[in-house]
Amino acid sequence: MWLHPCNVLWADAMKITRVILADDHALVRAGIRSLLEKIPSIAVVAEAGDGREALALVKKHQPTLVLMDIAMPELNGLEAAARITKNFPGVKVIILSMHFGDEYVRQAFRAGASGYLLKDGTLAEMELAIEAVGSGGTFLSPRISRRVIESYLERVGNDSSLLEYLTPRGREILQLIAEGKSTKEIAFLLALSIKTVEAHRARLMARLDIHNVPGLVRYAMQVGLVPPELPQT
Repeated sequence: MWLHPCNVLWADAMKITRVILADDHALVRAGIRSLLEKIPSIAVVAEAGDGREALALVKKHQPTLVLMDIAMPELNGLEAAARITKNFPGVKVIILSMHFGDEYVRQAFRAGASGYLLKDGTLAEMELAIEAVGSGGTFLSPRISRRVIESYLERVGNDSSLLEYLTPRGREILQLIAEGKSTKEIAFLLALSIKTVEAHRARLMARLDIHNVPGLVRYAMQVGLVPPELPQT
């Protein structure tokens, strides 16, 4: 089919940003999708309810970027972001969160995210974030204080957080422990033997110098692996 040169130019200029939404609340995803559908240059290609599903959908759809919540079950948004940016370097991640503390912001950028947007932001902020990240830049929600930004910049490259020294598998198991899953459930979910899971848990406790499950749960909450409202079991 022949296209008029003007139509070709318009199509090139109107480059579509393909987006995957990842949030464990269906109503939140529906609200975000409704907002994004008002932006002609954006197309939502898939939705995920947890980090594992987000990874599978990124592999399937190869989107431009992922809008990722932090607090999701089984594999949180920060760990999922780290895996996406490592395995799919062409895919950008914007963290979409209700948390604005410096620990969350720092963890997000350490995980490879290119933007951090607060959930109570405006449609204009979301559009700016997607445009900035899609162009190879970064974005921080305007409500994030200068103190948070400065704290992050000071600590990049000189981070003493013990979480950074855990393996991805260790962080994954720590999250599942903090979510109250038993050793048998973790073994089944990750296709590991019970002895392997027990060995990972022992290494976690030794490295973090935390020697009981409630302590691991509190630590996981403190560093943002799980939200504080999860039951401490």
